[in-house]
Parts: sequence; structure tokens; C-alpha cells
Amino acid sequence: MDNLLSITTFIPAIAAFILAVFLRGEDDMAQRNAKWVALIATGLTFLVSLFILFGFDPANTDFQFVEEREWLLGLQYKMGVDGISVLFVMLTTFMMPITIAASWNVTTRVKEYMIAFLLLETLMLGVFMALDLVLFYLFFEAGLIPMFLIIGIWGGKERIYASFKFFLYTFLGSVLMLVAMVAMFAEAGTTDIPTLMTHAFGSEDFYVLGVQIVGGMQTLLFLAFFASFAVKMPMWPVHTWLPDAHVQAPTAGSVVLAAILLKMGGYGFLRFSLPMFPVGAEVLTPLVLWMSAIAIVYTSLVALAQEDMKKLIAYSSVAHMGYVTMGIFAANQQGIDGAIFQMLSHGFISGALFLCVGVIYDRMHTREIDAYGGLVNRMPAYALIFMLFTMANVGLPGTSGFIGEFLTLMGIFKVNTWVALVATSGVILSAAYALWLYRRVVLGDLIKESLKSIKDMTQREKAIFAPLVVMTLLLGVYPSLVTDIIGPSVEALISNYETALVDAESATKLAAATE
Repeated sequence: MDNLLSITTFIPAIAAFILAVFLRGEDDMAQRNAKWVALIATGLTFLVSLFILFGFDPANTDFQFVEEREWLLGLQYKMGVDGISVLFVMLTTFMMPITIAASWNVTTRVKEYMIAFLLLETLMLGVFMALDLVLFYLFFEAGLIPMFLIIGIWGGKERIYASFKFFLYTFLGSVLMLVAMVAMFAEAGTTDIPTLMTHAFGSEDFYVLGVQIVGGMQTLLFLAFFASFAVKMPMWPVHTWLPDAHVQAPTAGSVVLAAILLKMGGYGFLRFSLPMFPVGAEVLTPLVLWMSAIAIVYTSLVALAQEDMKKLIAYSSVAHMGYVTMGIFAANQQGIDGAIFQMLSHGFISGALFLCVGVIYDRMHTREIDAYGGLVNRMPAYALIFMLFTMANVGLPGTSGFIGEFLTLMGIFKVNTWVALVATSGVILSAAYALWLYRRVVLGDLIKESLKSIKDMTQREKAIFAPLVVMTLLLGVYPSLVTDIIGPSVEALISNYETALVDAESATKLAAATE
């Protein structure tokens, strides 16, 4: 099918346009119609995206389903997917209907709420499909706007502070990336991402204000992109916007933020940092590895001290993203396979954990851990589902959480055993904070009077969790569903990365010899 990527990307935007133009009023009928339009549109987007997955050839490491045409002011509209991006597209289309279904209790400005999520889906899909620098940047930055509005309008008491902090952190990081993109166009003469992935940017050392820049232009370009992607992940120490954003965002906003938006940083490292700036990546890899290891331990310890459930899970997300950056910059098959697997797995698990918090928040209107206890006595189905995702978050074998962490630790062990040792301690700490949370919220006697009339999960809530339970267990016992698709593309990425490093080293020696 021609234009399959564009059709998938813009179905939600078309639905948003229909809601904006044709839906009037704020009565119950209008609200119900807005919810159904959004749910049908996101469901249809998922069904269409299945054609991409089933038509995708994992053995072909080139970009597939490529669409290319002239666009505004001579700019290029180019879309395509490879083994690395296709599963992020599927993660996005899979999670969005769940997100909309989880928003069924929203009663404030429902039409605008659904429009924001529909536009956000289009922009997130565009990030994973764009094969042009300008197009990528437009999708990447525009995605801030719906999320900014979702937190700022439908968030908690401190929503204005959290939304501005989220916007400023992520936007300021991206300004440096824009400057780097202009420099790349000036040198390479193109904004075509596949072409730039094979372009050898300058890697000769030079001096700035008496300071030697090892790796030359590649290191500077790497740092500029790193500033944007590190904030988006988020990496320590630029992670402080995430707990605030999660705590203040509505439940569906937290799910999208954790499950999809954070993955744009990891995807950016894989699409730009490693293939385009291999010398810069190699120079700064030790720094990135230690930042990741510190993030895992530090944020796990901070999670242990939290009294708000959402904040605890948010710090847990930062720790798990530390494994992702470690795996990516290990730059070997196990490391990158594990990093991609961890991102996909984290999408299901963290999304489910935020939904678990949303279930009891809808009933009690508090996220304080001390407000709960003994829920298993009144909510056995909830206790079971919460336990499953708690164990998956810890990395219990048989769940998808185990596969990602195990592969990344294998990959990093081959590169730096000390970093691997520090990172492994994070597995123990994650068990500590996750089980501590579960014990205080779910187990024990039902003492608090306010909880004695609490109702267990409804059929709608169980249906929302069902696909997440299936994916978490399925990928835990059958990981080759993912690794078979990403494997050849990751292998090609590593091969090109190593070849580029050898070529750069040869060019440097030749330049030194001629001098």
C-alpha cells in the first residue's frame, strides 16, 4: 500500500480536526462522542500500523515503506522505517487506544483533551518515521505543545509549574540540536538522514580557547544532540523535570510520557549519535556510561524515600532509562538489543504502573502511600495485577523486564566491568523500592476506615490492563518476537559504527603522516 506511513501518522490528526470542527457543546452526549471518536481513531491507527509490521522484512536493513516528495519551500518530506524504528511505531499505536480508554472518566473540556492526545500521537509517530532532519525536528519539538497543555490544563495543583519546567528543560536542550543541524547541513549539503548516516563529519582534533577538542567537529555535534536527547530520556542530572511532570499530569498523560515520550531520547541516540558521530560517541562513551550508572543507583535511592506513588514510579523510570543509555553506548549486539528491548518493555510496564496508581486515585483522590494499606482485602483483582507489574518492574524472570536488563548488563559487562557492577546494584535497589511500595499499599490488614468501602476494578479497567499483561508476559517468555526484528538492523548499525571508527583513525594517521 502506498503512503502507508503517512496514513498511519495522520489518522489521529484527521480525527482531531473532525472533533475541532464538527463537535459542539459540552453536554454528556458531546463528551461521549469525543471519547468514542478518539478511541476509534487510535484503534484504527493501530490496525493500519499492523500492515507496516506484517509487511516489514527484518532481513532488509535498509529503510522500508519509504515515502519521498518535495514539501514546503523546497524542503523534503521523507518517511521510512527500519528494524529499530518500526517497533517504536508499534509501541505508540498500541499504547494510545489504552490511554484513551483510561481517560473515560475525564469530564473537563473533554473535546480539547482528546484533540491534544490525538495530535500528540501524530507527532510521536512522525518522530519515529521521519527521514529528514527538518521534518524530524518539527515533529520532535511540536510534540512538546500537546503535552505542555495536557499537564498545564488537566494536571494537579502544581500543574503550571510542572508544565513550564517540562517545556523549558526539553526545549532548551533542543535549541543546541537545531544549531548542530544547521552545521550538519552546511557541511554535508543535505538534510536527508540516510545520507547523513554515511557522511564522515570532521573528526580532527582542534583547539578552542586553548582547550583541545578531541574528536573535533564530531564531538561538538554529538554534545549538541546529547543535550537534547539526554533531557528527553531523561538522564541524570537533567532528570528533575520528570517527577514533577508525572506527579502533576493526569493518569493518561503520565502513561504517554513514560511509555512513549521518554523513548524519543533513546531513539535519537540510535538514529543520530552512534551512526553520524561515531568518533564523538567513542570519546564521550566513558562519561555516558558513568552518568548512567550513577543515575541507576542515585534515583533508586531517591525512589526509596518517596511518599507519593507517582513520584516513586517516576524515579524508577529514570533508573530504568539508565540501563537503556548504558546498553546503547556499549555499542555491541547484546547492549543495543537490550536497550531497545528495555525501552519497549518499560513502555508496557511503566504505563501499567501509572494506570495502577490511577485506579486507586480515581477512588480515593490521593497518591500518598500512607493513605493506603491492606487493599488486597477489598481489591483482589487489583492486587494481582499490581503485583504482576511490580515484579516485572523489578525484572523477574518470565517477564519482559528481565530480558531487557539482562541483555544490557551482558553488553556493558563486555565494555566496562566496574560500570556493570555499579549498575547491577540497581537491580537490588529496584526490588527494595518496588516491593516496599507494594507491601505498604496492598498487603497487611485493612485498618483505615476510608478504605473499607473501596471497590475492586471494573470490567473496563480490567480490559485496559489485559493487553499490557499479555505483552509483558509474552515478551518475557518469547523475546525473539522483538530481537528477530531488531537484530539485523542493530548488527548493521554496529558494523557501520566500527567501520567509521577505523576509517576516522586511518584518516587521522594519514593526516599526521603528511604533516
